[in-house]
Amino acid sequence: MKKVNGCFLTLLTASILILPACNQTKKMSNQQKGAAAGAAGGAALGGIIGNNVGKNGNTVLGALIGAVVGGVAGGLIGDKMDRQAEVIKKEVPGAQVKRVEEGINITFDEKNPDGSAAGVLFATNQYNISDNSRLALDKLVKIFKQYPETNILIEGHTDNVGTSEYNMSLSQRRAEAVGSFLRAEGIPSSRLTIKWYGETQPKGDNSTAAGRASNRRVEFAVTANDKMKAEAKQQATQKN
Repeated sequence: MKKVNGCFLTLLTASILILPACNQTKKMSNQQKGAAAGAAGGAALGGIIGNNVGKNGNTVLGALIGAVVGGVAGGLIGDKMDRQAEVIKKEVPGAQVKRVEEGINITFDEKNPDGSAAGVLFATNQYNISDNSRLALDKLVKIFKQYPETNILIEGHTDNVGTSEYNMSLSQRRAEAVGSFLRAEGIPSSRLTIKWYGETQPKGDNSTAAGRASNRRVEFAVTANDKMKAEAKQQATQKN
């Protein structure tokens, strides 16, 4: 294969083929999206895109895209994630839930999209989980136990008020506090990855109060573990 500006021609070709189909994929079911991803190189392409997204400032999104299996197996995983996401939306107060590729993005920040109060996990400048937050996390833990074949990435983020060193430390303590809570309630450490980024990955505009509120957050990325992927691939083979 010949390289063009550091990229292989095959990747360039795949990208050209995928881009015109973006509007169509918005109308697809998750199983159809998985099959389409498989046709385009699924896991390999997902890993490349995921790594690039992560480097460019959204590591949760990078993890979700990078975990793509693709094909019929990816569609089967997507169906399972659909069901889990709906349960989380219904049962966990304050959780903002989005289905991304074959995984789930869960965010707890200080405001819901409609401006109403959200499931704030921490008081200002604190990293101890509040009593109200424990209720939300208790429900989330129960759902994670109902769907044990997943890996869980936990990330801590802050706004830019204060020094960058302080914010990095605060985001670490908050992410670790959530991880410790999950472990104490019976979620195995083997399922958890804990990371923190301080003020380096803002979602909103730090020059506004609303933007800063959206940046003070804890995010989760829920992806299929090796067992779920293997089972999905086996089922896909049987279907074929």
